[in-house]
Amino acid sequence: MGMQEAIASGEFIITGEVAPPKGCHLEHMVEEAEYYRGRVSAINVTDLQSAVMRAGSLVACVKLKEAGLPPVLQVVCRDRNRLSLQSELLSAAALGITDVLCLTGDYTTLGDHPQAKPVFDLDSVSLIAAAKRLMEGKDLAYYPDRRNPGQFIDGEQLEGEPPDFCLGCVVNPGAVPMEPQIYKLKAKIDAGAQFCQTQAVYDARLFEEFMNKLGEVPIPILAGIVVLKSPMMAKYMNANVAGVSVPDWMIEALANKETRVEKSIEMSAQLIRELKPLCQGIHLMPLGWDKHVPAILERSGL
Repeated sequence: MGMQEAIASGEFIITGEVAPPKGCHLEHMVEEAEYYRGRVSAINVTDLQSAVMRAGSLVACVKLKEAGLPPVLQVVCRDRNRLSLQSELLSAAALGITDVLCLTGDYTTLGDHPQAKPVFDLDSVSLIAAAKRLMEGKDLAYYPDRRNPGQFIDGEQLEGEPPDFCLGCVVNPGAVPMEPQIYKLKAKIDAGAQFCQTQAVYDARLFEEFMNKLGEVPIPILAGIVVLKSPMMAKYMNANVAGVSVPDWMIEALANKETRVEKSIEMSAQLIRELKPLCQGIHLMPLGWDKHVPAILERSGL
């Protein structure tokens, strides 16, 4: 379906996520994505998530599109300057990939190449603004006009029809304090964001507080759910992922290896049931447990 069609429908939106491999063979990633077929509106393809070197999001999106699956291109600001970011967006549009999630990106010290130099020429707000500018037929060029001293060239005209992106952004509803997240989300919306996917949520009451503070916004908010695979994973997220808090009862429920998968499926489905009245969609991040997505969605009632 794709994000533009899903948003236009006004129905509850479900999206999923896959990650390109650390290698050049993407067949297994496409096989994982098949579990989403007919069940989600679009599938995010991560862009060097957690600053770990992998195959690129764009080529992985092409593979999904060739398989008849609707991709969402993730683009992070960490690894490219504004020249390369705009070029990546135009390249995606040329390949028919127009659903784009704009992210600042995790810092390089978190990944497997901590010595890599980060770029961060743009942040997520200015990346959205740059993509919106491309949709208007101009780029971000800004330099003195030699023909008119004191005047500036504000955007070079693109050749041909401009791209028609559906731009997404992210927010962390569990961040403390919440207010900076709300302020930045509204800045992203003002810049041109058309949908928002959240960081992992495990507490419906906390998410409801966030939504109440956010108030009405003109774009759909999709609550993020990272499928928990083990107590160790949950504890790692609590210790290392800002704004994410997995409750103790969930960690304890995953203690028994024999029932771990069943408990994880049921907890994810329960979260969806609790979050559904509070938002306009769900973004599932199974982190390799894609085969369990059909069961999660079925038990959730979606």
